[in-house]
Amino acid sequence: MLRLKRMLLIAPTEMTRTPAFDRAVALARATGAALHMVAFDYVQALAVAGLFDHDAMAQAREGYLQVHRHWLEQQARFQAGSGVQASSEVVWAKATPAHMLEYINDYRADLVIKDTHHVPALNRAFHRPLDWLLLRDCPAPVHLVTEARHPLPLNILAAVDLSHLEDLTQGLNERILELAATLANACGAALHVLNVSHWSVLGDAAMSVPTLSLDHSLCEAINDTQQEAFEALAERYAIESHRRHQVTGIPHKMIEQFARQNAFDMLVLGTAYPQGPNFIGATVESVLNRAPCSLMIAKPILEPN
Repeated sequence: MLRLKRMLLIAPTEMTRTPAFDRAVALARATGAALHMVAFDYVQALAVAGLFDHDAMAQAREGYLQVHRHWLEQQARFQAGSGVQASSEVVWAKATPAHMLEYINDYRADLVIKDTHHVPALNRAFHRPLDWLLLRDCPAPVHLVTEARHPLPLNILAAVDLSHLEDLTQGLNERILELAATLANACGAALHVLNVSHWSVLGDAAMSVPTLSLDHSLCEAINDTQQEAFEALAERYAIESHRRHQVTGIPHKMIEQFARQNAFDMLVLGTAYPQGPNFIGATVESVLNRAPCSLMIAKPILEPN
């Protein structure tokens, strides 16, 4: 079973408890992991003023940060009193992917938690959103919290991808279920597994295609193989038969629909196999801004060079 020892909460600039804050505390308490809270705070006006009077700006900046630092330290002390090993830090820096990733790498987090950052479709057409960039580059699993109706998740859905025949029972699917099972066991949550069947990746294709469009005998062979792999995965992680689900349709639409209809608190997905610097996986990218619940994104287990 996966061990989660160090969780990192990327706290908002505003001094307020958000859904990610409550989820992070609940998960840290359930798993026994240490929780570190970091807030990136930066005021452009103070930075500009420093160009004219560095000493005055440094004093004003420190006074400004001290208020935020004191508030976050209070939250950490409060959680420590309830059994969570919590610490905090406020960093004078813009909340950019570069600054966040540098901090994440230095801290060596096992799990990164933050509130999801919704970006309108028009803006997404011209700029890669912050969450997208974190999902692409963060080495640790990322939990994007939409809301925390249940701070401790009660129902978790793991969506596996069996379209890559060469990786039916290992790699990313293993990572998805290992992460989902670890959290479900710690939280006492019901774990369900979902596969959108009748899709497959053939040869060096960049994406999966409907198996129904293939030759009948090939279609049957692929579907039978995927069915066997699905059952093997579910058995390995002791998922009860009534919590194993297979549906047909377009993957991202069926995953969204199933998660919404069954009121899951958390949806665990995996980023697809690397296809270049502008790729995080078609399903993840489609679900990212339309998720009906909080997302947990797992990464493949990289083999050492």
